[in-house]
Amino acid sequence: MTSAPPRVLTVAGSDSGGGAGIQADLKSMLANGVHGMSVLTAITAQNSLGVQGAWELPEEQVRAQFRSVVDDIGVDAVKTGMLASASMVRVVASLLRTLPDGVPVVVDPVSVSKHGDALLAADAMEAIRAEIVPLATVLTPNLTELGPVAGVELRSVGDRELAAKILLDAGASWVLVKGGHDSGAEAVDVLHGPGVREEFRAPRADNRHTHGTGCTLASAIASYLARGYDVPAAVGAAKEYISGAVAAGFALGGGIGPVDHAWQFRTRSDR
Repeated sequence: MTSAPPRVLTVAGSDSGGGAGIQADLKSMLANGVHGMSVLTAITAQNSLGVQGAWELPEEQVRAQFRSVVDDIGVDAVKTGMLASASMVRVVASLLRTLPDGVPVVVDPVSVSKHGDALLAADAMEAIRAEIVPLATVLTPNLTELGPVAGVELRSVGDRELAAKILLDAGASWVLVKGGHDSGAEAVDVLHGPGVREEFRAPRADNRHTHGTGCTLASAIASYLARGYDVPAAVGAAKEYISGAVAAGFALGGGIGPVDHAWQFRTRSDR
């Protein structure tokens, strides 16, 4: 009998278009060698053009999903994504606190979609800072999310360093500041941790089809942590995976298409 792969749980919203959210998380987890499981926090009506609607699930349903999975199957790592509201943030934080010691948690502080649609209530970022950040093994804000989650205004590169320090002081073990929204020939992500500042670089792909990038990267990091990698090694492996997925992103619908989660498995004749 084949032994089961490591188990990774995503706690996030659903993307009906399949490019981001729970759907992207599970694809990323499969591609990176783990068994993906899910707790849905919200359902969206979403496609390549944007988010047409979003509905938060009742707290009792979120709690039931989490307990159903964790109490029977168990979990080797957790990734969080769209948490929608301050009340949902508090519910998820209370569930994360019940995890066995040593289970890593990767937190993607999702606030807006690729199209600029709000996915987080205005008062919820403060709740994330207070309730979720202290539980994060790795926090993965992009440059849009970094300032709000740290509670500072970003006016310079130095402000990014300050924001990362604030988040480390708030309890996050590691902070990965993603540079995909930056300019330049390379996409540079900067990992901040205990006595560590490490840059992960990749050529910037000339491709507009990047829907799901943040979800995919965070899920890949969680996958490698579940497989026993330390944090810098997990980030490095995940960076290599997401760089290939972004470069291979494809058109779907009339707007921004998704990254290609299966890029490693496609042959030249498939492209």
